[in-house]
Formats: sequence, structure tokens, C-alpha cells
Amino acid sequence: MKAIKIALAGNPNCGKTTVFNNLTGARQHVGNYPGVTVERKEGHKRFAGIDMLFLDLPGTYSLTARSLDEVVARNTIINERPDVIVNVQDASNLERNLYLTAQLVELGQPVVIALNMVDVADQMGIHIDLRKLSDALGITVVQTVGSRNVGTVALLEDVARVAKEGKAPQIKIDYGPTLEHLITTMTTAIQAQTDIQYPIRWLAIKLLENDQEVQEALQQRGGMEDVLNLAHCLRNSLPKEIDAEFIFAEKRHQFAVQIFQQAVTVDPTLHETRSDKIDKVLTHRFFGPLIFAGMMWLLFNAVFTLGAYPQEWLDGVITDFGTWLTTVLPEGAIQSLVVDGIVGGVGAVLSFLPLILILFAGIALLEDSGYMARAAFILDRMMHAVGLHGKSFIMLLLGFGCTVPAVMGTRSLDNPRDRMVTMLVAPMMSCGARLPVYTLLIGAFFTAKWAGTVLFGIYMLGIVLAIVLALAFRKFLFPGEREPFVMEMPEYHVPTLKGVLLHMWERAVLYFKKAGTFILAASVVVWFITVYPQNVPLDQDYDALRAAATQEYQTQAEAVLAPFAINEINENPALFQAVATLETLQTQNEEALAAAQEEGNAAEEETLAKSFTAYGREFPVALQSVAETQPQYYPYALEYFALTKDHEEEMAAIDRAESADQLAHSYAGQFGHMIEPVLQPLGFNWKIGVSLVAALTAKEVLVSSLGTIYSMQADPDDSSGLMERLAADPAFDPLIALSLMVFVLLYCPCLAVLAVMRRETDSFRWPAFVFMYCTSLAWVCSFVVYQGGRMLGF
Repeated sequence: MKAIKIALAGNPNCGKTTVFNNLTGARQHVGNYPGVTVERKEGHKRFAGIDMLFLDLPGTYSLTARSLDEVVARNTIINERPDVIVNVQDASNLERNLYLTAQLVELGQPVVIALNMVDVADQMGIHIDLRKLSDALGITVVQTVGSRNVGTVALLEDVARVAKEGKAPQIKIDYGPTLEHLITTMTTAIQAQTDIQYPIRWLAIKLLENDQEVQEALQQRGGMEDVLNLAHCLRNSLPKEIDAEFIFAEKRHQFAVQIFQQAVTVDPTLHETRSDKIDKVLTHRFFGPLIFAGMMWLLFNAVFTLGAYPQEWLDGVITDFGTWLTTVLPEGAIQSLVVDGIVGGVGAVLSFLPLILILFAGIALLEDSGYMARAAFILDRMMHAVGLHGKSFIMLLLGFGCTVPAVMGTRSLDNPRDRMVTMLVAPMMSCGARLPVYTLLIGAFFTAKWAGTVLFGIYMLGIVLAIVLALAFRKFLFPGEREPFVMEMPEYHVPTLKGVLLHMWERAVLYFKKAGTFILAASVVVWFITVYPQNVPLDQDYDALRAAATQEYQTQAEAVLAPFAINEINENPALFQAVATLETLQTQNEEALAAAQEEGNAAEEETLAKSFTAYGREFPVALQSVAETQPQYYPYALEYFALTKDHEEEMAAIDRAESADQLAHSYAGQFGHMIEPVLQPLGFNWKIGVSLVAALTAKEVLVSSLGTIYSMQADPDDSSGLMERLAADPAFDPLIALSLMVFVLLYCPCLAVLAVMRRETDSFRWPAFVFMYCTSLAWVCSFVVYQGGRMLGF
């Protein structure tokens, strides 16, 4: 049996997505509507033997096609013809919600009303008579409390019943004698046509409203010229004092008011809600911004405090998996591609998934509670000072997830100047793709004590620069009068665990999809350009260097072993055991020292680092314990141990030099050295340069590119992750890491953002401007950070 299709429509902040989550659970699919980047959510449910497909339409106040969300919501209902429309309404603001209902009933589709947030309405003294509301509209009404999953089963039962009956509401809005006469004339003309997919009365109204989307659709269909010409003539026949579009809107509003008055009574004694009391503190003129900054600081600290453990565990699992692959795959190009290219690149990005999830769980908590809407209000004064308003900040907040929807969201701004300025500064907001870069560099070069503060500072730097740039753009590129900011404040809600987990699940799915597509492809490309061309002449004969080093080691080792008349150390078990004990003690000391450094235990670190000089080398005091237990072998064992360590380090240095030489002669090395002079003043070497260019496809690719490059030049026996390899690289230090984070924050957004800007502005000029100004600003700011830091002695 074919699944019935149900579309959820409703105003923003009516709890529609929460109801959608309750109806579908985890069986959701997130994509985009055809031709646009508006997110499309689908969910599946099997109830009472019936397969149901739910569509979560964008939240919208009307269906007049003034914004992208309105176009998508309306076209989905018209073109996909769902079996039932579930109109989710905010019971605490019913009058405004009924305006959308007035337009939905005109679409000629079966409708069920989910009267949501009835608990909030009760707190406000709003009492709704469900029977009167249902009778007045001719629509089934179901009470729900989305935050507590109340009414979900009843809603599913009524949806199934209404879908089976297939009856649309019969109520008709009276638009007055003048317009009703024109509607009748239009419906007669439309009925003369064949294969009309739209509701006849609705189509007549839209043509009389001069709806451009509908007219374009009819023009593309063809054969509708007479109908379009008739609509044009009828609109022009109206007296000048009659504005058809205004009257249609006014009559729908009167309809909503009439229904509201019939079904609703309000207790006049309850006027201050719980949300009003909370807002007195959270939106306070002075304390509001401080509370907002404090919440952001706590969130970014939580990312590192809570995320460090799962991130380290996942990084270890990925590293161990790569090590295991080296044992099962034969040496050669395939092993290098899989281990160094794919695991080293994609794995480096995936290891930061826990931190990504914690950040977006925090953002979901703030959004679902209703606080993010207050953040726009809090910052409205600051935004107004630069010529924008709080609604622009809402678009910029979208940029914390991804810059693409932030750019697309600017369509909701009525003022074209506000729209352009917001679009141009949106790349300053740190999108989710930049977070793996920040966490990699912060984790490698900053202690846990400062990690959250550094991350908070980077995000705040982006916000401050966005405000400064908005002021400059508003003054010099888009001057004009400022507009007031009016915004609805949703009621505060206690976020549900289910809702937050679904947010995290959606983010994880998108992250894995990106890792399996863009990042995987980029990792393979970076691997190829770092491996090839092969068999090119290198600067030195590394095989000869290894042979010479081995010969020297053997000669010195034989001199140490000569007093025992042996050629190999294992020929004397006691001497061999003494050397093995020294190696064990050395390893234990190094592990304890690393743990003390990670924990910031300075006293323990100082104790462990104490050394004594023997045979020109420094060793931990702990090694002297061997002198007490095996005094006759200790001097020889220590000398042999020192010679062996020297030889191992020398051979490892030769291997690193060869790998670096091979990388330098690869395609990546050649390109990197070509652009290195431009980046050297910022503290960047050619490896960073290549990674930055690769990251134009997606910012996470910078992590995967560095992962591939460092994996290529690492010792095959090295089991450390990318973070440890960066920390051990003498070409990197905290100042360079900070300079790189600033550059990544500011330089050109990814190609997807530029493509969307091109489509939104219908011009190549503005994407080119964004590319140039962002990259130039990034270079200047990183130069100031790096050179200023060096001048200050860092």
C-alpha cells in the first residue's frame, strides 16, 4: 500500500519541528528542496498498519510567496499534493496563526489542526473551545504539547482518518462583492481550460493578487494566455482606491479575528507570563549582553572539557586502525593511499566529531529553549549602531552552522541594503567546518586551561569583525536609512532530550556524508599530489647515509662489547638484561613525563626531568637504579644503550629528511614552495599553504590535508595522531597556530558559499569581491598577529 503523505505547516516558533520529531522519531531524512538550499526534512512512521511520510515545511506566516520559505512551503503543497496538511498552531498566539490557516483552507486539501503549546496558553489565561474552533473552521482540531509529547497518538489517529476520508474544508472566505465578482469571472475562464492542477478558486485569487510565481508557472505551462490577459484586465478595471492585494489580506485577517473571537476567551487577570519574568533578566539592557557572552564562553569551554575524552579515544581508535592496516596491506601505493591518504586524511577529520556534536548540542539547547531569539534582541542595539538590526544577526547566527543557509536566509530581509551587507559579512562567522581546524590547533598548542577561552576568542573575533565590516559597508557601499526591528519573542521552553539528540544525529549524518564525499575526494587528491611524481632525483643519497650510519654504529658497538668477547649483545644474557632494563625505565619515565605535562603538574614534571650526564648524554636519574642492581654491567650497558638510542635517532632523522625531500619534489611541494614566499610573513610553511588552497572546497579539508601530509612523512612505527605530530613539528608553535586560526576564520569562504552568492546576487562581481576582501583581510590580520607576537617575544 502506498504511504500517505502529510505536510506539516505552521508559523515560526509554533513548535512544528518538535511535533514533527514526536511523529517520526529518528526515521528522518534531511536534504534540500529541488532548486533551492532550503532544508527539506522528511520522516517516516508506520501507525495502525499505515505507512506515513511526513514533510516538515519551512516555518512561514503566510503563503503569499514573498520569501523563499513561503514559496517552498506553498509549492510543496500545490505540486506534491499531500494527502493531509497538518497545520501546527501556537495556542498562545492563535489569532496570528489562524491567518495562515485561512490560506491553507483555500488550497483545497484535507487539513488537521494540531493546536500546540496549550500548556503555555493555559498559563497565559487563554482558554480555547475546541468544538467551537473545529465547527467554525470545519477542520478536526487536536490538542498537543510538543515539548512533552502529549497528543501525538491522537494526532496520528485523526490524520489517518482524515486521509482516508479525503475531504477538504468547505469553508469559504468572503472577499466582498467587488472581488467576489472578479473571482467568479476568473473561475469561469479557468474552468474552460483542461488539466488545471491548481485549485480553481485559489488560482483565481492568486492571479487577481498579481502573484508572480503563479503567473510564471502558467506561462511555462502554455495555453493560458487568455486567462493571464483576463486577470490583467480585471486588475486594471478596479478603481484606484481599491487595492486588491490589500483587501485579500485584510479579509483573511478579519476571518482569523472572527474565528478567534468565537472560540477563545482570555482571563484578563493573567498578563505576565513566566517568559516575561525571565526576560526581565536575560534581556536586561546591561546584564543581557554579559549573560550572552558568558553563555557562549561556557559553551566553548564545554566543547573541550567534555569533548576531550571521546575525541582522544576516537583519535586512538582511528590511529590503531591505520596501524593495523599497515600489517594486512602489502607495502606500496595501495597501502599508502589507504593508510596515509584516506585514514590519515578522513580519519583526522572524523576524530573531531565529538567536539562538533557537543557544540551543536549546546546551540540546540539555546535554540529550543527560545534563548537565541533573545540574543538577536539583545544585540539589536549594537547591530543598529552599524546600520543593521537584530534580524540580520539571526541570519549571522545561522552561519555558526553553515554559511550557505546564512546567505540564503538573507532573502527574508526586506531592505535590499540590509540583505547585501548581511550577505557580505556572513563569512566572518565561524561555520561548523572551521571548528575541526580550531580544535586541532588549540588541542596541539594550548593547555586545557586556555583551550575554551581561545576558541571563544576566535568566535568573538569573527562577530566583532562582522560588526565593524557591516559599519564600513553600510557607510560606503550601501548608504541609506535604517529600519526599526520588530520581532516575535517565542515562549521559553524546556528543551527535550529527544529533540537535542535528534539535532546531534542530524549533524552527525551530515558530517559523515561530507567526510565520505568532499573530504574523501580531497584527501585522495592531496595524497596523489604528495606522492607523485616518483623516482625523481633527491638532494642527497639517503641509502648511502643509512649505510654509513649503520657502519659507524656497528664499529662503536663492537668496541663496547669487546671486553666480553662477544659480537652481539644477546650473547651475554646478563648484559642484555641490563640494557633491556634501561630501555624499560626510559620508556616508563617518558610516559610519566608526558602525563605530567598534559596534566600541568609542574612539580612532578621537574622531578621526572632531572637528569645526569653519562657518556655525553643526559638520562633520567631513574636509570641509575641499574647501577645498584647490576654494577659490573652498568657502565657497558649504559654506553651500549646510549649508542643504540643515538643510532635510532640518526636513522629516524635520515628517514624524515628523505620523506621531506620527497615531499618537496612532489607536485604539492612544488606548488607549495611557489606560494610559500607569500605566506612566510604569516609564519606558514608550504605544507600549510597547500592545505589552505585545498580547503577552499571545504574548510575541514585543511585538517585532512595536514593529516595526509604529516602521515606521509611520519615514521611507519609512529602511532601518534595528527595533533601530536603537529605539536612535535619544530616548524609549528602556538603563535603560528594562532595566526593560522585567524587566517582560517577570515579567508575566502568555501566554493559552495561563493556559488550561492553568485545565484543570490545574479552577479559574479560580489562573490569576487568577497573572495578578494576576505583573503586580503585574513593576510593582514594574520600578519599583525604573527609579526606582532614575534616582536613581543612570543
